[in-house]
Amino acid sequence: METTKTLTIIKPTAMKKHYHTGILRDITDNGFNIKALKMMQMTRHQAERFYDIHEGKPFFKKLVDFMCSGPVIVALLEAEDAVNAYRRFIGATNPENATDKTLRHKYGSSLTENAVHGSDSDENAEKEAAFFFSETEIFDY
Repeated sequence: METTKTLTIIKPTAMKKHYHTGILRDITDNGFNIKALKMMQMTRHQAERFYDIHEGKPFFKKLVDFMCSGPVIVALLEAEDAVNAYRRFIGATNPENATDKTLRHKYGSSLTENAVHGSDSDENAEKEAAFFFSETEIFDY
């Protein structure tokens, strides 16, 4: 299996509840290597651009408002078949439907405040990584 990359965002509610250290520990303990990492506060413009695929949907404004409501941690992760492996690891979007031991089951609050974002395809992982990180911020070691 090929080693690939995926992007995750630890969302504002998980940050406010101080879950970020547990989430990062769980990520690395489960075989994902962190290739880039930063804490930031997304601007409205950044959140609208990042989630532009959802523009026009009823939840778009609420999602943008939420993602701008506090700091987030953005990380580029590497693993074998990273996108699919991470999607399985984070669980269903709604924490109530996520299986035990998944990040969203352990740390998510609700459908909209589900603790973490994960890329949904290799193509989107590349786009999302380029959105947040320059080449000099991504490390291969």
